[in-house]
Amino acid sequence: MNAVKNKIGSAPKKKRIASLDKRKARSGWLFILPFIIGFIFIYLPIIFNSIKFSFNHIIIQTNGGYKLEFVGFQNYADAFLVDAGFKDTLLAGLGQLVVDIPAIVLFSLFIALILNQKILGRAAFRAIFFIPVILTTGLIGQIDANNVLLEHMSTGSIDTGTEAAQTGILSAEQLQGLFSNMVVGGDFVKVVADIVNRIFDIVNRCGVQMLIFLAGLQSISPSIYESCQIDGASGWETFWKVTFPMISPIILVNVVYTIIDAFTSASNKVMQYISTVYDSPNNGNVMSSAMSWTYFLIVIAIIAAAAGIISSVVFYQRRD
Repeated sequence: MNAVKNKIGSAPKKKRIASLDKRKARSGWLFILPFIIGFIFIYLPIIFNSIKFSFNHIIIQTNGGYKLEFVGFQNYADAFLVDAGFKDTLLAGLGQLVVDIPAIVLFSLFIALILNQKILGRAAFRAIFFIPVILTTGLIGQIDANNVLLEHMSTGSIDTGTEAAQTGILSAEQLQGLFSNMVVGGDFVKVVADIVNRIFDIVNRCGVQMLIFLAGLQSISPSIYESCQIDGASGWETFWKVTFPMISPIILVNVVYTIIDAFTSASNKVMQYISTVYDSPNNGNVMSSAMSWTYFLIVIAIIAAAAGIISSVVFYQRRD
């Protein structure tokens, strides 16, 4: 009896095999491990020093070193009360954002709906609309930054006064004549004219959003559309009753992405102004740190507000 117990006790234990979900989770952590290590050992110290400098003044010592003098929120107050350029640039950037975000999201959705149809050369058209994203990044983007023609096309303006527009595609007076029979205010006409004249820049910034919308549209089951056709629903009704609710989570993703992309773009006026302040004397580096963190908190607040508003109408399909 004891021999049997010893034989049973000495039997090798079976090795537990991790489930598929656990193995996928481990692979995911392994994939982002280099980023986590870099963030902890490289970015976190930089972030900590940036916050510390924003609450201090730097005093250069005679021996070549420096020391920090704690001033509290003085740098933050000076950014708004002393440096008038930062406040004006920030307000102008926020106003431009109100126009750019809807234009980019709506245009990318419109293009994605067209490219999702069964048309000849669909793959080629998708590549063509994504080419601007490639051309405006990396080395090619730096080369194009000095391209006079590109600058003229991307910064064309309109005339809203008495003089005719020189570089704009469309003037406010022309749009006013188009909307003469409609109850449309002058401010709306100026906004539409500004969007039309900056269509080159808007198309350049729609590539990523277009691909995300395409992925969302292709994830909708064709059987749902077949059911709509059997019930006799029109294309308009199908879009608002099926397509739009199904891609509403994608709209939220694209709005958040577009806000971040607009605020962190190299052509962003606020980012350029903060970089200029950093190179200025008289504690410009600590002042720029305070401006950067103020700008960061404003961006986070705008993202939270946009996400909260859109999330209230987002439809999430249950997969029970």
